[in-house]
Amino acid sequence: MDEHTHDPTVSPPAGSGSPTGWLADDDRWEHGTLRRAVVHGVRLYNAGAYHESHDCFEAEWYNYGRGTTESAFAHGMVQVAAGAYKHVDFETDDGMRSLFETALQYLQGIPRDYYGVDILEVRTTLTNAIEEPSVIDNWQLSLDGERPTARAVDFEYAASLD
Repeated sequence: MDEHTHDPTVSPPAGSGSPTGWLADDDRWEHGTLRRAVVHGVRLYNAGAYHESHDCFEAEWYNYGRGTTESAFAHGMVQVAAGAYKHVDFETDDGMRSLFETALQYLQGIPRDYYGVDILEVRTTLTNAIEEPSVIDNWQLSLDGERPTARAVDFEYAASLD
């Protein structure tokens, strides 16, 4: 385990699931900082704070070398947030499509329930949004089977990344 990604303060997954990344025998996340970024990034995405969500995933992406699953996942989620930002804030569906196509490439081969994110649902939604952009208008990411929204602590986390 890389010490720079270890954070014993990160809570276990909600519910009874055991997503990829959760080391049940050790009662910890393989990469606690990645889980922390995922929790904040998903909540911010679901609140429509796409730029802040992007920042959460981007900051964590830099912790991992090229070719790692963690890097591909974080990079893919950066593209998801950026694509939603293009669609909603700039009404640029061509930009959204391009970012979603790249996200799909990064998310290919990522385990279905990665750090609590339903990757199959993400890939399916992105694929459908490329054909019909309105698919993402009210779409929220799933985390541990729920669709949490942002709280003040999530915005504080994103602001601390600057």
